[in-house]
Amino acid sequence: MASVCRDQAVRRYRTQFVRTPRTVCAGRRYTLCPSAVGLSRSRPRRSGLVRYALKLYRNSPLRTENFSQRKTSGRPSKALTLAQALAVLAQAEKSGERMRAYIVLSLLIGARTKELRALLWSHVVAYDQSRAAWLPVAQAGWEHSDFAVYVWRSVRQKGDTKTVKSRRSLRRCVDALRLLKDAQDVAREKAGDRWQDTDLVFCTRTGTPVTAHNVRRDFRKVVEAAGLTGREWSPRELRHSFVSVLSDSGVPVEDISRLVGHSNTVVTETVY
Repeated sequence: MASVCRDQAVRRYRTQFVRTPRTVCAGRRYTLCPSAVGLSRSRPRRSGLVRYALKLYRNSPLRTENFSQRKTSGRPSKALTLAQALAVLAQAEKSGERMRAYIVLSLLIGARTKELRALLWSHVVAYDQSRAAWLPVAQAGWEHSDFAVYVWRSVRQKGDTKTVKSRRSLRRCVDALRLLKDAQDVAREKAGDRWQDTDLVFCTRTGTPVTAHNVRRDFRKVVEAAGLTGREWSPRELRHSFVSVLSDSGVPVEDISRLVGHSNTVVTETVY
């Protein structure tokens, strides 16, 4: 149906426009044919055939009707129950260090999958009481009681990271991150000259960024091991599960909104 509408627009354009010798010198210009469109006199137009045809197509009622029929809502998001989340966490403990840390952070701090893939070790911080400041773990070390991450808010907040709202507590995620850091150091030695120092927390064996496909593939393996159907779940639903479990446990929506980094409760109530 869409191609038919486009063809009709092109044919309509060709009946309204004729090329004249006086308009060719400055490139392909077209002159309105008065007999075709009912104008008193002709005037040159700079619009090309495709541009004008698409304009007619966009304004066509057939196009609007066609797209409204084709529009779909997509696959709705869902959330793990508390029992399912515990089963996934248990299987994550048995998987590799990277996926273990990824699932632990997703379920326990509610970070977005894009935030985690962009997370840097310089944004994993510990609170140094002697200096009264948050410092990267590479500088402060792991011998502290309070840890946090500055997650990227680039999609909506122009890349700001080190803000109060972007800081998420890591009290139960420290062990997973520490093991991941140790495994990454070993991988760096094995890779040698092939290692790329990107400072990414979640990276490949050579330090390059992991893709959404890599994460989704490894995540579904863990989900399958937990007794669920892997193809029915995606990593982004770990964040939904974080919100759902807190809500079912009676946590106020204001606190949930603050934990997931929303500016207000409207987004939390609407999306989740």
